[in-house]
Amino acid sequence: MESRTGSRRTAKRTPPPTELGQQLSFALYGAANRMVRLHKPFLEPLGLTFPQYLVMLALLDGAPLTVGTLGARLDMDTGTITPLVKRLEAAGMVTRVRDRTDERRVLVDLTTEGRALESRIRGVTDQIKSACQLTNDDIDDLRHTLDGLAHPATD
Repeated sequence: MESRTGSRRTAKRTPPPTELGQQLSFALYGAANRMVRLHKPFLEPLGLTFPQYLVMLALLDGAPLTVGTLGARLDMDTGTITPLVKRLEAAGMVTRVRDRTDERRVLVDLTTEGRALESRIRGVTDQIKSACQLTNDDIDDLRHTLDGLAHPATD
C-alpha cells in the first residue's frame, strides 16, 4: 500500500474482537489481578489482604460505618463484607457493635491498633504508584475512565 509520500505502509491487522486478547473484560481482569499482586508485598507486613485493605481505607475515611454503608462504598454485598470485617475484628483492627438506635444495624469502627496503622496503610498508595511508574495525571485519567465504566451515569 502506498501513502501520499510514496513510502510503503504496513497494513495493521486488527484481530477480530472475539479473540481473547482483544476482549476489554480480559484486559480489565488482568489489570485487576496485577493490582492485587502489586499490593501483596506492601500489605503482608500489615497483616492485611487486599479486600481488608479496602475496608480499612474506607473506615479511615470516616468510621464508624454501618456494614451496609461500608458494603455500598466498596461495592461489596453483605455476604462478602461481613467475613472481612469479622477477620479484621479477630485481628484487633476493628470493632463491631449493634447500633443502639437500630438493633438491625451493625456499626464498624477502628480500634486504636487499627488507627495506628493509618500512615502505613495510606502509604501503600505511593508505593503502588511508584511500582506502576504512573504520574498523578496518569492515575487520575485511568481512575476516571474506570469509574465511568464501573459507575456509568444514568440518564
